[in-house]
Amino acid sequence: MVFGATGFVGRLVAAYLGQHAPAGVRIGLAGRSADRLASVRSSLGAAAADWPLMVADSADPASLAALAGSSRVVATAVGPYSRYGLPLVEACARAGTHYADLTGEVLFVRDSIDRYHDTAVGSEARIVHSCGFDSIPSDLGVLLGHEGVRADGAGELTDTTLVVTALRGGVSGGTIASALDQLAETRADPVRRRIAADPYALSPDRAAEPDRGVEKELHGVSYDGELGGWLSPFVLAAHNARIVRRSNALLNWSYGRGLRYREVTRSGAGPVGVVKAVATSGVTSGRTWLAGAAIGFPPVRAVIGRLLPSPGQGPGELRRRRGFFRLEIHTRTTTGARYVVDVAAQGDPGYAATSVMLGESALCLALDADRLPARAGVLTPAAAMGLPLVDRLRGAGMTFDVKRRDAGVGG
Repeated sequence: MVFGATGFVGRLVAAYLGQHAPAGVRIGLAGRSADRLASVRSSLGAAAADWPLMVADSADPASLAALAGSSRVVATAVGPYSRYGLPLVEACARAGTHYADLTGEVLFVRDSIDRYHDTAVGSEARIVHSCGFDSIPSDLGVLLGHEGVRADGAGELTDTTLVVTALRGGVSGGTIASALDQLAETRADPVRRRIAADPYALSPDRAAEPDRGVEKELHGVSYDGELGGWLSPFVLAAHNARIVRRSNALLNWSYGRGLRYREVTRSGAGPVGVVKAVATSGVTSGRTWLAGAAIGFPPVRAVIGRLLPSPGQGPGELRRRRGFFRLEIHTRTTTGARYVVDVAAQGDPGYAATSVMLGESALCLALDADRLPARAGVLTPAAAMGLPLVDRLRGAGMTFDVKRRDAGVGG
């Protein structure tokens, strides 16, 4: 069941499933308006003509219980999740229904863990957060790197950096709303602020995490010859890194208790590279400043709301098709070996590529039960689905490629 099917991303997910789900898979659409759901279904063509429709609202627990109770998997694009997500998580956890979302909100995931992990374990539900560009490339990329290192007997992962080498795409209105909501919450509550700032905020057992000293996201610009040039912050780094660290802990720290993980953007090695890096860093800082201004000054938020996409809005088909991303995950191991995992996809990361990732996550949860790890609760993509999801995404056109690179970058 696709919940939020009348929203922009929800429609893209429904369209993807209509085109790529195997014959015989029952797909349904859920949302607040029966008329709008019927309109979406009719726009998907003959393949969707008999898809069931279900009216459900995040503010109506009974409707969510009915939705979860009648579904094997619910894929939800209804955000910001901190506002609308927890009632559906509860309904799925109680019903034993698998769940997948697109959240990039650390505090929402933390609340989901604290309130419903044990319930989901008891019902054998897999509650899987961050099944889009946040955070599948990061989470599955590191998992795949670990698998390559393990197969070679090359030790455990230590210093690991995801490097964004190329990216074209827009930011969604839902992402903007989520970021503003989390910023407002952390500014208002010092306890929540400390949780959001903790690199291990999503750990299943914070006290069991090894002490590796300070682990912070990159701020500003730095040069790293080993990684190939000038580095600047990556806007999704904070959430993605916490998901990767949770995966490591859920997998009994199998990546290595010495794992240190971060994410950056690379802009090249020469003078042009440093200019691009400074510009990227400036844009990231500017976004943070604007977000803070929007929280503190309602008129600023009103102006931002007129200039940026609102939840439910997004780019046209041509821009979605022309988007892409290319990432490299560089890691060292305890034996001194070096590996690089290439992760790439065609399509706007936040829309086209994300609709593929969420769609394939839902199919994986629904159809690959015999291949999935015997694990339930509030999970990550790597812990819940792992290599079966990698296989699905490769089949859908994504690149996941592990290489041993002991000779150096490009060697």
